[in-house]
Amino acid sequence: MRTLRWLVGLIFIGAFMYWNFFIYTGSIYFKLINVILFSTLFVLYRVIVGPTAADRIVAVDILGVLIIGLLALLGLYYQQSFFMDIGLIWALLSFIASLAFAKILEGRSLDD
Repeated sequence: MRTLRWLVGLIFIGAFMYWNFFIYTGSIYFKLINVILFSTLFVLYRVIVGPTAADRIVAVDILGVLIIGLLALLGLYYQQSFFMDIGLIWALLSFIASLAFAKILEGRSLDD
């Protein structure tokens, strides 16, 4: 069953990549945004279904990295620097949230 799931997943990913890079005729920015949004689906699955709290925390951290990448691509496409500023703020808040989640997961309170 596990092998079948992996095989179906690989076929699904391969079909998406073929469509995105060989059939779709949009800008490279839109192609990269499609890849980030496609990756977000897998990360959201891990956030919802993750077997442990640590898996969910790591998935939320990866989701923050994907959002920062999306903001960077939007900033390049629209040639606006405020997207980069928002991405920098998001990165700082994501780092602080990761530290807080790690302390909570460890069993300590936030004021230790």
